[in-house]
Amino acid sequence: MAFDPDPLSPPASRGGSRFRTGIRAGDDAVPTVSPERALAASKFLTQVFGWMAGGLALSGGIAAAVLSNEVTLQFAASWMLPLVIVELVTVIALSALLHKLSTGAAAAGFLFYSALNGLTLAPILAMYTGASVANAFFASAAAFGGMAVLGATTKRDLSGVGSFLMMGVFAILGASLVNFFLASAALDWAVSILGALIFTGLAAVDTQRFKKLGYGGFSSDREQGQWAIRGALNLYLDFINMFLFILRIFGDRR
Repeated sequence: MAFDPDPLSPPASRGGSRFRTGIRAGDDAVPTVSPERALAASKFLTQVFGWMAGGLALSGGIAAAVLSNEVTLQFAASWMLPLVIVELVTVIALSALLHKLSTGAAAAGFLFYSALNGLTLAPILAMYTGASVANAFFASAAAFGGMAVLGATTKRDLSGVGSFLMMGVFAILGASLVNFFLASAALDWAVSILGALIFTGLAAVDTQRFKKLGYGGFSSDREQGQWAIRGALNLYLDFINMFLFILRIFGDRR
């Protein structure tokens, strides 16, 4: 299970500019920077995606291992609610404390969350055919990759779009809670479609957000490592949520 409360906004979004001397930002464009700063931002974004890919690989490996063993699958299904609660506590604690952690501790927290998410994903994936899971994964990877490239290369400022999409996230969370009691197939379908579109859009928004953060540079390797983990967690959640919604829309149940 996954959610995206987006508690990891870069400092610029909390007031004050994160960008340093030599960067110019218009109202409707991403900052114009020197080649050196652009290279630094590119390297930072590579670090972010590297951690994200590592988290996804760990989640996938754990999910596959659980699915391959009936005992572990039954355990994960039986303890789903407590595991989801631990997940929520973990991601909230990681979000709140990450700026105080060393890079190693932050990475360990992120990987722990990724492993735990793999455990809770397994019972969900077990409800669908293997072909459906594979198709949903590749469709999500293609959509995420395309939107990440868009976010990294577009000259338009996507921050306004991001605010709109985050309102959509809270809307689908509320609708999902209501539908828990209504059990409406039509509402579930609508939430799934909107969810897939929203998290697809957030992939571009978050990519641009953390690339802009990389333009400003960091005061230390520790700070850069902390923000790389923050970015990885955001993008990881975008991908996982996109994947789950696409699976709900197009997946064939067993």
